[in-house]
Amino acid sequence: MSLFIISLVFLALLFDFLNGMNDAANSVATIVSTKVLSPFAAVLWAAFFNFIAAFVFGVHVANTIGKGIIETHVINEYLILATLLGAIIWVYVCTHLGLPISVSHALVGGLVGTGLLVGGQDVIITSGVYKVLLFIILSPVIGFILSYFLMVTTIYVFRRTQPNKVDKGFRYLQLLSSAIFSLGHGTNDAQKTMGIIAVLLFTTGHLGSEFHVPMWIVLSAHTAIALGTLSGGWKVIKTLGMRLTELKPVHGFCAETAGAIAIIGASFAGIPVSTTHTITGSVAGVGVVKRVSSVRWGIAGNIIVAWILTIPGTMALSAGIYWLILKFI
Repeated sequence: MSLFIISLVFLALLFDFLNGMNDAANSVATIVSTKVLSPFAAVLWAAFFNFIAAFVFGVHVANTIGKGIIETHVINEYLILATLLGAIIWVYVCTHLGLPISVSHALVGGLVGTGLLVGGQDVIITSGVYKVLLFIILSPVIGFILSYFLMVTTIYVFRRTQPNKVDKGFRYLQLLSSAIFSLGHGTNDAQKTMGIIAVLLFTTGHLGSEFHVPMWIVLSAHTAIALGTLSGGWKVIKTLGMRLTELKPVHGFCAETAGAIAIIGASFAGIPVSTTHTITGSVAGVGVVKRVSSVRWGIAGNIIVAWILTIPGTMALSAGIYWLILKFI
């Protein structure tokens, strides 16, 4: 294996690290804002379950990213380089600005942009791309609906219980819901990096005649995303957990449980969804139960704008980088 290919593997793991850094907010924002755990304890808790997810779920999402977005015959090491650089630049800038964007869609956008530059629409696997685009809308909607009904049901069940007892009980339950959400986050998001590394090695002849995801790639990707989560994107955590709406442990539990159900279900179906979209929808869902005005819709609007711009932004960035690379090789 050449030094260049090894460097690309490490670049993919850097992307995975940044993924964890930006998406730390997804796993810990609610548990930090409800003061169930301190910020450092929360990211340590989330990072642990991000890593443990390597041993719980399969690699369905990795297969979708590796061979379900663009045709593998047009993929080479330079295309992967451009895809990763475009996605990394986008994720870094948005994390710096405190915007909880979709790292998943940054990667998909980069693949589509470089794919279009190389072979036009013929190399784009439309079924895979449509599935991703559909869940840009569906994942926050599913999170919103599930968390709303979980919250309404919880209020009804505990309507005769003293508020301080409810709060105390759900402080413990939120540890469980946060752990399950972090498992879902780890499995869906780490698999996207697995898919990139696996298709890189497959198309350069280092993986044999059949596409698969070796265990060393699985463990490497989960380690990188766990370390990124541990480092924490604090500006993003503040935006999602402390500015979108006010949360108590019961709200955090319902939001995380709803998000976990949606993400784990999508992971088993091989759909690379945005954990950011899902948990944001879930947080808004529990907020609306209190009252519609309790959700700071201006903040939500800023987040949605970042979502909308991510795929076209990374398409343009990655395609531009690939065009420059081709000029020098």
